[in-house]
Amino acid sequence: MYDYLIIGGGIIGLNIARELKQRDDSSKILLIEKENEVACHASGRNSGVLHAGFYYSADSLKAKFTKEGNAALKEFCKVRGLHVNECAKVVVAQNEEENQGLEELKRRGDTNGVELHWMNEEQLKEKYPNIKTYKRALFCPSTATVNPKEVTLEFKKYVLELGVEILLDCQYIKKLEGNEIVTSKGTFKTKKLINAAGLYADKIAKQFGFSQEFVIIPFKGIYLKDKKNVSNLTTNIYPVPNLANPFLGVHYTLTEGNESKIGPTAIPAFWRENYKGFSNFSFREFSEILFYEAKLFLTNAFGFRQLAFSEVRKYSLTYLKGLAIKLTQNMDHSGYDSWSTPGIRAQLLNTKTLELVQDFVVQSDEDSIHVLNAVSPAFTSSIPFSKWVVDEHILKNGNSK
Repeated sequence: MYDYLIIGGGIIGLNIARELKQRDDSSKILLIEKENEVACHASGRNSGVLHAGFYYSADSLKAKFTKEGNAALKEFCKVRGLHVNECAKVVVAQNEEENQGLEELKRRGDTNGVELHWMNEEQLKEKYPNIKTYKRALFCPSTATVNPKEVTLEFKKYVLELGVEILLDCQYIKKLEGNEIVTSKGTFKTKKLINAAGLYADKIAKQFGFSQEFVIIPFKGIYLKDKKNVSNLTTNIYPVPNLANPFLGVHYTLTEGNESKIGPTAIPAFWRENYKGFSNFSFREFSEILFYEAKLFLTNAFGFRQLAFSEVRKYSLTYLKGLAIKLTQNMDHSGYDSWSTPGIRAQLLNTKTLELVQDFVVQSDEDSIHVLNAVSPAFTSSIPFSKWVVDEHILKNGNSK
């Protein structure tokens, strides 16, 4: 019998384990992961950007945890000897309408306590000669990048040091009576079960009576890589996003290892691990996801039809480069010649309203806790977000001991 059993070896599952073990060293915790290592999915396949926290409305959980998470992850990396690329970020506009969008981002940043500075065209040209904007840009000094796989593996190492048990190659299969579960490596019983299974969190939650109005719709993200940074990118360059949806648009990212990237895409995927070809294909998943994507396409909910058409076009290297080039001037793009490892965004859809859920979502009772929508900036927010999950959903519902 375990005090806590956590499903999912991503950065959220590992941080929940860390938080619980630090609260009570005597607690018996098991974390199971279906792959042969942690960070095989979103936690190891994201951009590695440590966001600052100015995109999100003040009443959101994302706003609550991103600024604090940025500082906490930087401190973790410093203590554990991991490199952080303090490369900052510039958000640029292309027209007057987007200038109004910059104003909204500045308002949100001020409300959330995020340091942002206005730069006019002359100031921007002096600091970053290759970046182009219309009238003004926003400069964010606290944005940085890390190696996401390296960071997540370090959290694994840390929780093992604390005494958490981690069982790899262990796939959740089904729920039995009470808090007993069947896995590919046997049956386990726990006082509290914590579901941080990412792409499969909704399916597991449904077996416990949760996620009744939600389903995860996968979106594939890929980048074009300039491995030697021929473009001489020195900071992250972002466009003004459409704040009505959770995607930030095609941008330039400078990685922890000083590679530069253009992307990502947000291409609707047809099954949950639709990374390449027909690997990990599931007809049941394909049927379910196609049903909802067809529904979104026919109703054009949140502009899904236009989104789908524009995103599929991004499979063209020339088209994707063309979107990015609008943000720059006199930049050498010849180095952007190979695709990155794809990642899948486990995006929650409200099946009743047909809206993409913007904020983090957690549902729970005294026996089980389900992290249903841990999408970007969940990596950045992982430390304070996990603390909040422990405070508000695990311990608040009664101590497991």
